[in-house]
Amino acid sequence: MTGEATPSPRPEPTRAGGRPGAPRRVAGVDAARGLAVLGMFAAHLGDPGHLDWSPSTWAAVVDGRSSVLFATLAGVSVALLSGGSRPVAGRELARARTRILVRAAWVFAIGGVLELLDTSVAVILGVYAVLFVLALPFLRWPPRRLLLAAGVVALAGPPLTLAVARYATARDEEGDPFTWLLATGYYPALVWLAFVLVGLAVGRLDLRAGRVRAGLVAGGALAAVLGYGGGWLSARLAGPGRRFGGMETGFASPGTWDPAWFAGAEPHSGTPFEVVGSTGVAVAVVGGCLVLADRLPRLTYPLASVGAMALTVYTVQIAAIAVLDADPTAGWGTWARFAVTALVLAPAWRLQIGQGPLERLLTWSSRRTAGP
Repeated sequence: MTGEATPSPRPEPTRAGGRPGAPRRVAGVDAARGLAVLGMFAAHLGDPGHLDWSPSTWAAVVDGRSSVLFATLAGVSVALLSGGSRPVAGRELARARTRILVRAAWVFAIGGVLELLDTSVAVILGVYAVLFVLALPFLRWPPRRLLLAAGVVALAGPPLTLAVARYATARDEEGDPFTWLLATGYYPALVWLAFVLVGLAVGRLDLRAGRVRAGLVAGGALAAVLGYGGGWLSARLAGPGRRFGGMETGFASPGTWDPAWFAGAEPHSGTPFEVVGSTGVAVAVVGGCLVLADRLPRLTYPLASVGAMALTVYTVQIAAIAVLDADPTAGWGTWARFAVTALVLAPAWRLQIGQGPLERLLTWSSRRTAGP
């Protein structure tokens, strides 16, 4: 969502720009971000339902996983803004941190405005901005260390989130903005930091290398199997036939903790199994999009254009939902109209003008603040 090119000392192979002379971009990352945006459209405007083995329910794969992909790509963007596979240091590191902070401030402000529109959408931008800030101490960490830290967050984040939420609920402070962003909101930062750390690790790899792309697909698929398989097994052990709501079930439950709060892998449940499984899906999607964007650049250009203008497209979508008073349960026809509009207008804008208006604002203001 940063709308910025990769500052890498080596040229990346998979690039797609808007006009001649426009900033060059990693097309596969943009395509993955475009998928995340369209998936969130579906979650906002369709009725995903509950995913099971029936093909008629497979559209529900967008529920939760699209926003996780979006958050994982936030980490990739932070990595690319701070040197890609060759992290910057010294003065350039300070400039990168300044630029990320300025972007986070803008994203937080835009998210606040969108919240004022009072739609039915759980706007992700506020937490997205917080995650940008939380990622700053990790900019010099190598990929293995980042993945280890993500694993720690995946395991420790859910119980820590539950403890904070229970404390705040007992004091009738669960709606406090700080508590909401960290623990009680739809996207608790104490858990979602894991996605950003994994994305930061991915962005530190050589995304040009075929073995890296294959590793992302294979590793992501393995993590998805382990996460969702573990979630299924834990749900079976905790109570066959039950649907588990995750940590939120325990926010207002006094007394001892119930292990069932951490069982299953339902979307947005925040369990360790859901974190591992959804992260695996996100990483596999990124690896697949890097390959597709290389092999089918013209076909993926509209999708990559949506991803290159993700902040603008996401903001316009929320505003359109408010203005049109779109019914979130109206069905897939509404989503199709929104998606087609984005896939037509985004590449047209990119070809004729370049960066999206909000992306241009973030790029200009962050560069000006960071200095030469």
